[in-house]
Amino acid sequence: MPIYAVKTTASQERTVADMIMNREADDIHAALAPDSLTSYVMVEAEDDAVLSRTLEEIPHARDIVPGESSISEVEHFLSPTPDVEGIAEGDIVELIAGPFKGEKAQVQRIDEGKDQVTVELYEATVPIPVTVRGDQIRVLDSEER
Repeated sequence: MPIYAVKTTASQERTVADMIMNREADDIHAALAPDSLTSYVMVEAEDDAVLSRTLEEIPHARDIVPGESSISEVEHFLSPTPDVEGIAEGDIVELIAGPFKGEKAQVQRIDEGKDQVTVELYEATVPIPVTVRGDQIRVLDSEER
């Protein structure tokens, strides 16, 4: 099944994808509006003629990009990347949420399965390991660089 890229107005990707799917056209199977893809929606449809007719009724949908894509070209949009990706043990991080917000810490352990990081606070008198979610920290200095 071919996948087509549809050009949209900026910041209207999700709206366009929702409107395409709400049309309930039998020949359109799926619409995807990934956050990392600005001004485009990926649509799985039988052919571009069916999609073109549907887009005529949808505001903010501009045009179909010439050519087709396959599922292998868009599958990286389908699985979310873990928040701990790019973080290594020994990295210096800042906690950006939770009770220790604003504190600096060093990464001690990474649990990719749970998307958690165990850090040790710098300013603490006694080193205390604190486990936080990967989206609650920001890397300040990485030993890999």
